[in-house]
Amino acid sequence: MPEQILLIGAGLLFVSILFTKISAKLGVPALVAFLIVGIFAGPEGIGHITVHNPDAIQLVGIFALITILFSGGFETEWADLRPVIGRGLLLATIGLCITAGLVAAIMHVLFATTWLEGLLFGSIISCTDVAAVFSVLRSRSLLLRAGLGPIAEFESAANDPTAVILTLAIIQLIRTPGSSVLGLVPEFFLQMIVGIVCGAAMGFVIPKIINWLDLEHDGLYSPLTLALAILTYSLASALHGSGYLAAYVAGVMMNRQGFYQKKSLKRFLVGVSWLAQIVMFVTLGLILRPSHVADILRQGLLISAFLIFFARPVSVIATLFLTKMTMREMLMVSWLGLRGAVPIILGTFTLYSGLAVSQLIFDLVFVVVLLSVLIQGTTLVRVAKLLRVTIPADPTV
Repeated sequence: MPEQILLIGAGLLFVSILFTKISAKLGVPALVAFLIVGIFAGPEGIGHITVHNPDAIQLVGIFALITILFSGGFETEWADLRPVIGRGLLLATIGLCITAGLVAAIMHVLFATTWLEGLLFGSIISCTDVAAVFSVLRSRSLLLRAGLGPIAEFESAANDPTAVILTLAIIQLIRTPGSSVLGLVPEFFLQMIVGIVCGAAMGFVIPKIINWLDLEHDGLYSPLTLALAILTYSLASALHGSGYLAAYVAGVMMNRQGFYQKKSLKRFLVGVSWLAQIVMFVTLGLILRPSHVADILRQGLLISAFLIFFARPVSVIATLFLTKMTMREMLMVSWLGLRGAVPIILGTFTLYSGLAVSQLIFDLVFVVVLLSVLIQGTTLVRVAKLLRVTIPADPTV
């Protein structure tokens, strides 16, 4: 039995990595390839692998997101991030709420859901995904002007607490009618502030620990750093803060400092981040049932088009119109709002919540995420050139 599990795991990993070569030539983001591998190996594919443990699925997702956020922050330059923090926070809060409200309206029209059920789906799907944004921007080596890349990256990291708070709170409201939503506001600010403070503190402390320890083997610094990243998430979560935001901020603050093994640790975290993305997206593909998706595909296409071409642009423009950004830059930020694993993981919270609309929401989330990565991810370079927001790779050009 252990040998079979290892064989299947190694095979899925090998095929997923192999598919990245094919997807790159077709211009399709690697995340889609990982999902497809999972679907083919899943209960309705050729592998017939069935995953029944929701706790294990969520644990895989949490670990993967910690790694991806920490690694992404570690690759982010503070000089690029500092000027866009304000705009990123606006998009992660007000922008997400506007998008969620607009999506709730179309859910109410298409599926006759209650407004709370529609808002639950809107809150989940309005969350842009840091793994998708990092993956697409890094793989395309796309250079954008006016800090557009850092805005999208920081928004994707910062809107996780907004989406998580809204999702869990709305599930509770549906279960207990008559509950007040006013309690969401202090909870949200607490999560954001605690997450930022914990992340900044750990981002300062971790390099000191690395420099202070005199380990016998250099190879031990990599697992040490990964353990400290998980500790950062756990500490912030224990203090009722956003562990995801803390992991990202810790990575950013670490990158500002000099410490032993910094370059090798960056390479290690990039590799672990890719492994986390593969495991996460393949696992999510394993729990999807295409037969369920086929029943709501037409409505899923309509919602995807509404989200990509109307709700997201409206929310970005409404949130940033008082800034100095041009219309072309705001439209580019809108196009950078890729959906990915975070909405699907939030969808699993709903899937295992016992709500009447749980399966519908999960299936719709998958359709929207897949179309978002396919449409926005594959056209990112072309849209950036069309909007004339790219800069040359060589600044002397």
